Amino acid sequence: MKSTLKCLVNVQAGHPFRGSVPPVAGGNAFALQMRDLNPNGEVTWESLVQTQIDAPKTVQWLEPGDVVFVARGARNYAVCLREVPKPSVCSQYFFLLRIKSPTLLPEFLAWQINRAPAQRYLASNAEGSDQLSIRRPVLEALPIAVPTIPQQRVIVALAETAVHERQQLEALVRNRQKQLDALALELFSNDPSHD
Repeated sequence: MKSTLKCLVNVQAGHPFRGSVPPVAGGNAFALQMRDLNPNGEVTWESLVQTQIDAPKTVQWLEPGDVVFVARGARNYAVCLREVPKPSVCSQYFFLLRIKSPTLLPEFLAWQINRAPAQRYLASNAEGSDQLSIRRPVLEALPIAVPTIPQQRVIVALAETAVHERQQLEALVRNRQKQLDALALELFSNDPSHD
């Protein structure tokens, strides 16, 4: 089944901070910014800026299962929030995607947005001269394929395995570099011509 994002998801703008997020020690909220997450889906919750939000009742607080979409900059990607350990909002550079259809898993939605077909659509519809951005109507019109829930679960599991494999491979490469650096240092320090 094919659909558009708007039919499956409520798309909301991030919290409208004016400019940068003002740090407020002991404030009632934490602000998720672009620097706090990466395309692998990892969120560094401990790095969120604590701030103060007035009229907290009307605020869109982040919840587990929300998908945040980076709408500004060269890379437009989505991250599914599996946990939200503190009262948090996303900044104005995001769209908050909250699933309204029981036929769609949030992890699967984030995966699909980050894949080539959706990325091509977003890249061809990005606007702006100094900084590219995705407008809300463009995001809402994004075509989404909706396989069955069991198929979505299989795809999400495969994607998670791929991320894990890549992390292991990168760790192996880093370890090999350290070994080679240590070997070079040892050769250099054992060279009698350098005494």
